[in-house]
Amino acid sequence: MLEIITGGALSTVQDAGRFGVMKNGFTQSGAMDSHSMKLANALLKNDLNAPVIEMTMKGLTAWFDDETYFCLSGGNFSAKLNENKIERNTVYKAKKNDIISVGAATEGFRCCLAVGGGFRVPLFMGSASTNLKISLGGYEGRKLRTYDKIETGTPSPGIKEGDCVPAADYPAVIEVGAVPGPQDDMFTGEDIETFFCAEYTVTSELDRMGIRLEGPELQSKSGKDIISDGIVFGSVQIPNSGKPIILMADHQTTGGYAKIATVAGAELSKLAQARPGNTIRFVKMSVEEAEELAVKEKQYFEELLKR
Repeated sequence: MLEIITGGALSTVQDAGRFGVMKNGFTQSGAMDSHSMKLANALLKNDLNAPVIEMTMKGLTAWFDDETYFCLSGGNFSAKLNENKIERNTVYKAKKNDIISVGAATEGFRCCLAVGGGFRVPLFMGSASTNLKISLGGYEGRKLRTYDKIETGTPSPGIKEGDCVPAADYPAVIEVGAVPGPQDDMFTGEDIETFFCAEYTVTSELDRMGIRLEGPELQSKSGKDIISDGIVFGSVQIPNSGKPIILMADHQTTGGYAKIATVAGAELSKLAQARPGNTIRFVKMSVEEAEELAVKEKQYFEELLKR
């Protein structure tokens, strides 16, 4: 079990999210940085989508009431186990009464804590993910706070203390691959060229629902409103302001603004680490190229689990 001493800025239990429920009005939710979630779980020999604690901007402090293994992945949050520095993407063994403290982000914006066997919380619609908008899932449908106690699973016998992979860098300029559409035909060739050539700045208006960008305005051919249709994690809407909004894990299920592009699934974790002031560049990508990235990521985790 892990007991929370302080919950940090925003720490929630997340897994891969809930699927097949958007038709009922429930969004996907899940880890914003699924790559880091899967990486930490793979090093611990967990199921890749086992529940983790995802932290934003400033991490938690907690104590282990039993011996277990754990791993931090994602942004650099200057973490410690007792008074010893913790490296990212490295498996550690915690003893009973050890304290983990995760500080403020110095690089990136989010990190996740995984434990051997995963965290155990009741499932809602088949997922452990927290949906803060409707206060359901995860740990009582809310962010973690002092005195919360989260059950942990049984570590796999295959875990290797000290197992690690290199930690990623999170530059201030973020390039993400995006596939044009589904409403790119509503924009002029000049709009499309601007979108894929310009630099956009991440504003302070970012959360688990979306990232609002500042940059060149896109005009479209004849308005940006559409009959509301489905939204996915990574949809790039162009509202009436002409400034892009990237929809993230807690996106709404439908929307009435034209979507000029969709960020490739394997690129979304880069956006999860974006912080105000960062620069976003969209790189045009075909569906086939996006699929190839997804296959490579899948193969990477399969190989990691075999180590």
